[in-house]
Amino acid sequence: MNMRRWLAVWLACLWVLWLVPARAQMTIDITGGAATRIPVAISPFAGAGQDYRTVTDVLAADLLRTGEISMVDVSDIAPPIAEPNDPRFGMARARGADAIVLGHVLPQPDGRLEVRFRLMDAVQQTQLAGYSYTVRPDQLRMVGHHIADIVYEKLTGVPGVFSTHIAYIIQQGSQYRIEIADSDGQNPQTVLKSKEALMSPAWSPDGKYMAYVSFETGRAIVYEQALDTGKRFVLAAFPGSNSAPAWSPDGKRIALVLTRDDGSQLYVMNADGSHLKRLTFGGGIDTEPCWSPDSKTLLFTSARDGTPQVYMMPSDGGNATRLTFDGSYNVSTRWSPDGKSFVFVQRMHGQFHIAVMDMASGQAQVLSSGIDDESPSYAPNGKMILYAAEVNGRGELAVVSSDGETHERLSNAAGLMEQPIWGP
Repeated sequence: MNMRRWLAVWLACLWVLWLVPARAQMTIDITGGAATRIPVAISPFAGAGQDYRTVTDVLAADLLRTGEISMVDVSDIAPPIAEPNDPRFGMARARGADAIVLGHVLPQPDGRLEVRFRLMDAVQQTQLAGYSYTVRPDQLRMVGHHIADIVYEKLTGVPGVFSTHIAYIIQQGSQYRIEIADSDGQNPQTVLKSKEALMSPAWSPDGKYMAYVSFETGRAIVYEQALDTGKRFVLAAFPGSNSAPAWSPDGKRIALVLTRDDGSQLYVMNADGSHLKRLTFGGGIDTEPCWSPDSKTLLFTSARDGTPQVYMMPSDGGNATRLTFDGSYNVSTRWSPDGKSFVFVQRMHGQFHIAVMDMASGQAQVLSSGIDDESPSYAPNGKMILYAAEVNGRGELAVVSSDGETHERLSNAAGLMEQPIWGP
């Protein structure tokens, strides 16, 4: 699957749709985790019925997914602990909790809901954070993700990414779609739909646009589409193949692969499609450009030395440096958000795994153990990596922590899932 995608042009044929809910929902399976986790208790939010448990369910699931936090069960304490001066507050601490989340969900006269929460230090009985949201009932999942972001950052010092989104390709029968979902794979929405293959979704840095490649005219053309309106325009339709679009983190430029002059070579242009500049001039295949966090450097895959390997070069052009040497197949790179490492696909003993390389030492660590893992993408905080995995002959999405300790599988029985990318 990886070799076929790397050698092929990365593109698709489509017709544009308004964002519409997809029918299938994902299931989540989490294994592993850090040896030392922060114990947290979440008291069921008071003042609400069973339907409003969405907030606490999403919050708990998000925190567990990190592998850094464990849950202390206080669901049997009734009524729920709602205030820090509740005499039963100490029960959560007695059960081992270092932090406690308390909250209310209060119906409003206009049909909306007010969601209040507090994050408390269970030892000092002091408030670490507290916010209030007024939302529609269908926004409770969103609130749960936002609360999880705040709780995670307060407890670990690292920004949460639970309110972000992921994009991926899904194939169902003869139909292909580009979908966007919450970071946990839930609440999927269809962005693009086609009877032909779709490939290479790429987020803009502000999350408002999606670039992709389409075969709808009979050849590979890169399009850019606004996610709020569905309006799109042609970004690259040069003679030959146009593929592998990648936005620079500063949003000013887009790198891509063209065959207009001499095989598959790297080019860069302004985000509006102007001022095209060729970057590579080798006789082999150069593809899969990926920007460094400061937009000054590109990682890319090249077969210029005979086998697909990872190279690095200035984003304005210049000499390329080879970075991978172990094995005959290393492709599909993504920089970590801090620029200190990059994740890639490595073939070992005929199987494809997700690996990460430290830029300072040049040492690589294999993170996944599947037989055909591909398309890795860092979460915005660098703590998790999204990728596609083959499970029982099916393509599914999976997440691994950047240290390889926690593994999460997002499955969708409705179709074959591939080419995921984490949004900003």
